[in-house]
Amino acid sequence: MNETVSTPKHSFRRFKNGESMWNWNDLTKKIFQADHSYKCPTYVHRTPPCQGSCPSGHDIRGWLAIARGMDKPPVEGMKWQEYAFLRMVDANPVPATMGRVCPAPCEDGCNRNEVDDFVGINAVEQYVGDWAIENKLALPGAPALDGKHVAVVGGGPAGLAAAYFLRRKGHAVVVFEANEKLGGMMRFGIPAYRTPRQMVDAEIDRILALGGIEARLGVRVGKDVSLADLDREFDAVYWACGAQKGRPLPVPGANAENCITGVEFLDAFNRGWVFSTAKRIVVVGGGDTSIDVASVARRLGHIRTAHQHDAGGHAVFGYTAHDVAGTLRREGVEVVLTSLFPVEQMTAAEHEREDARREGVEIRGGVMPLEIVKDDNNRATSVRMCQCTMKGMTPIPVEGTEFEIPCDMVVSAIGQMADFADGLEKLDGGRGAIAIDGSCKVRNVDKYFAGGDVVRPHLLTTAIGHGRIAAETIDRFLAGLPEDKRPKVDVHQFDLLQELHARGLDPEPYDYTQSRGTAAGKFAIHNYEDRSASQVISHEDLFKGHFGYLARHRRGERHVGAGDVLGDFDERMQGLSEEQARKEGGRCMSCGLCFECDNCVIFCPQTAVQRVPKKERAVGRYVTTDYTKCVGCHICMDVCPTGYIQMGLGE
Repeated sequence: MNETVSTPKHSFRRFKNGESMWNWNDLTKKIFQADHSYKCPTYVHRTPPCQGSCPSGHDIRGWLAIARGMDKPPVEGMKWQEYAFLRMVDANPVPATMGRVCPAPCEDGCNRNEVDDFVGINAVEQYVGDWAIENKLALPGAPALDGKHVAVVGGGPAGLAAAYFLRRKGHAVVVFEANEKLGGMMRFGIPAYRTPRQMVDAEIDRILALGGIEARLGVRVGKDVSLADLDREFDAVYWACGAQKGRPLPVPGANAENCITGVEFLDAFNRGWVFSTAKRIVVVGGGDTSIDVASVARRLGHIRTAHQHDAGGHAVFGYTAHDVAGTLRREGVEVVLTSLFPVEQMTAAEHEREDARREGVEIRGGVMPLEIVKDDNNRATSVRMCQCTMKGMTPIPVEGTEFEIPCDMVVSAIGQMADFADGLEKLDGGRGAIAIDGSCKVRNVDKYFAGGDVVRPHLLTTAIGHGRIAAETIDRFLAGLPEDKRPKVDVHQFDLLQELHARGLDPEPYDYTQSRGTAAGKFAIHNYEDRSASQVISHEDLFKGHFGYLARHRRGERHVGAGDVLGDFDERMQGLSEEQARKEGGRCMSCGLCFECDNCVIFCPQTAVQRVPKKERAVGRYVTTDYTKCVGCHICMDVCPTGYIQMGLGE
């Protein structure tokens, strides 16, 4: 007789296969019953796309709310500019610099693009940054030193940001810089007519004034200081040494004596050296790494409409082809700038291209270099090129279109890589960069962290974001805490509890008594949910009909003609006035957070939505809902311009 093996049965099953708690037709009737439903409004905070697409993680919506006058300083007598500055430097200690040179992915992602034109975020940032310098504002005071010491290798934007944020956490920092001055690419990679040196000095001095940050200049780690020395003397090391080697052209003849990289040219120019013998120069480049912000592009909020920026932002892996060309023109030479992409498809801002042309630079798009033609002395005499089409990022030559451009110098502005010579070979993670994880920790090396161009040549604001994230990771490492997974939307978030605390409105301690409902409890923040670490709010969630057309306040720009450009190194960008900055702040739609428009109060048919008493108000706590009156009609959600009100199940 054969025995059968019975299948084990679950000890308890509420439903059989195919069954569920709800019949969907009945559920619809249950939620919407005549004049009321089981849904009630919940105030849901989400990240705006400007902030989600900012590599440094600025609380952009926050300081625009200050500029517009909605969020008022918590300290009597404090100017709104100072309050906005303090909010800015929570994520970025150099706002005057970033307001000038960042290519502004935040403006590309701005939901206002779907109404008329983006908010001039860079312009407001520049205004506040300049005001802070003019009024000699200091950074927030740092806490007492805790006995931990961190080495920062590199005094550029990534290193300075890391030093600043580490000091704010109580750690002592030593910055090792191979040059005789701090600033990195802000000083040695961008011409002074874009980043005035007095401004750069002021923002750097402000960081050093915190105390507890020592700068050792003219010291090259690996040559003057060994890795063993760093390991012995410091509790952690942050590598921010940049990408100091330019990528040569991948064509025959690129080893010509007078064929240099954009890195070499800009470094020499910013040190005061002049290329006086070259009269005809070809610059090969034209790419724009702002389009390379792949990690944030998906957070842009499904914007369908793009608008022209009013600030420069044609960064070719941190160094700009048009800056090279513009600088050369200022030395009185003939310059041709070539690009693989057609001119109209170059990702440089249109006005930047027009400025270069106005100043006498010839731009040729849709062409690729084939060879550097040299003479018997190994000097380039021309660049042989041809027309090309692009298949993705790969140029395809067009046969029979070859031509030559005579030259005395060739500048390759096609990218950069790190220099791991002189004892730093073990840091090379491949392809001329240090390999890190998502928390800026160097892979397979204990107590080493890295960020900025040495990880991936990119924007200045990306380097600052790396410094902020690394400082938080290093702080946990020094405290002996396990590695913490970074949030999906890794930015400096609005914190309602912190906002309430700043205004003396902290919730009462929880008394641990259990009762049905918390509506009367003073220990809870009622009908509020924070999804900012995981969600970016799209324009599709806004009531855009609330916003009328309001033109953007553009920054002025001083145009220089070809006949006047020689010797002109004055700044071209002109900042906003206070009135313009405030009006531009008023154009912000405050995506994902209440901006006190009163729509929900006005349109609620049950008067269930009410303003919070004035003495209890704070940003994000302007209105509340009386659930005993609410019938779940959804009207408040429908008329909320910012998408802050969402309907959820309740009683």
